[in-house]
Amino acid sequence: MDLSQIDWTPLEISFRTSVVATLIAFVLGVTAARLVLGLRGRVQAVLDGFFTLPMVLPPTVLGFFLLVIFGRNSPIGRLLMDIGIRIIFSWEATVIAASVVAFPLIYRTVRASFEQIDPTVIQAARTLGIPEILIFLRIMIPMAWPGAAAGTILGFARALGEFGATLMIAGNIPGKTQTIPISIFFAAEGGNMQLALLWVLIIVAISFSVVIAMNLCGRRKG
Repeated sequence: MDLSQIDWTPLEISFRTSVVATLIAFVLGVTAARLVLGLRGRVQAVLDGFFTLPMVLPPTVLGFFLLVIFGRNSPIGRLLMDIGIRIIFSWEATVIAASVVAFPLIYRTVRASFEQIDPTVIQAARTLGIPEILIFLRIMIPMAWPGAAAGTILGFARALGEFGATLMIAGNIPGKTQTIPISIFFAAEGGNMQLALLWVLIIVAISFSVVIAMNLCGRRKG
């Protein structure tokens, strides 16, 4: 197989999508973790279940929900179309799908890291009159950072390997929405097993590197 003849855009699309999706999922995950941490009782349980739901649902189900939300017949879809924004079958759709599947991993990890912070430290800061926003930014985030970093790395790997939801909402458009997992599927379906194997080896190498990085973050936390 001549490597010079291979279209490497799926690698670039996957990395670009995963980086943007991980940043979005990190911001939303940290915010959601802080929100749920301050709640109690049934409200906390319901919100926690809602935020964790994408982790247990099949990717095709997530893709269907995203189609319902951003499709042409939905209120959001029509509103976006009216202002000239088309989500379905666009690169932005790959980012949305990847963000949805990466979010619960980051959220759960960050929340667990927040829960491990000694509450007496937070209480002492409040006693000193430090505003809540500064407690969050200057105490909670730094103390939870090792665990949050490991969760973020894991979320990046999940975003990189997303297939089902991406295929449903973004499709398989070469040079635009064709990520590595989608390339593997269609290469194997078309009988080009060498190309499929090449992409498999690449994504396995990336995933293995992610696992090593996550383990290093765990050691630093220890």
